[in-house]
Amino acid sequence: MMKTFSRAPSSMGLWAALRPVALGAVLLGSVLSLSGCFPLAAGGALVTGMVASDRRSSGTQLEDKNIEIKAAFQVRQNIGERAHVSVNSYNRQVLITGEVPSAQDKALAEKLVKDVENVSTVLNELGVMGNSSFSERSSDLVTNGRVTAAIFDAKDLTTNAFKIVTERGVVYVMGRVTAREAKRVTEVVTGVPGVKKMVRVLEVITEDELARLVPPAPQK
Repeated sequence: MMKTFSRAPSSMGLWAALRPVALGAVLLGSVLSLSGCFPLAAGGALVTGMVASDRRSSGTQLEDKNIEIKAAFQVRQNIGERAHVSVNSYNRQVLITGEVPSAQDKALAEKLVKDVENVSTVLNELGVMGNSSFSERSSDLVTNGRVTAAIFDAKDLTTNAFKIVTERGVVYVMGRVTAREAKRVTEVVTGVPGVKKMVRVLEVITEDELARLVPPAPQK
């Protein structure tokens, strides 16, 4: 298998109509997060992903959640309220997004995350700038919903294979996928209005590995 961190520029174009149920669920959850009812991610970035039919084992899913909780706690303890940091883990690949006031804080956040038990790799996408505003996070909410619905509408993609994180208009796509799926999801995401840039945080597996992870549906 191969891990890839890559960026794809946004391209505007025709975009299929959103499926109301999928988009509504994402927007409702994100609105509640913005209002402080419950977090969608350890640090506040807008995230979507499903546990059912996940390509990670249940043990790995639990491990990823523990990584997110422990890393976010360390960041809060050592950097505090002066930064807006989100930590997302998929198969022990950790993505850090958000904003910090200095390069020193950015480096510190990365070190704190790397020191968490079971972390494999870290992609540090923190911006050295002021914290994003409520309106910017609301815009991310909408973009995140559009991206999720677009993947849902793509008949040749499985929504559960991806974890979507949106920060300042940049869409990060995490998951364990084949090269075919990686190419296709890039086409779908970069065609969604509001996506400024796409960053692929993907673990690329072979078609044979996918077949072992996802057995074919039984014949009726």
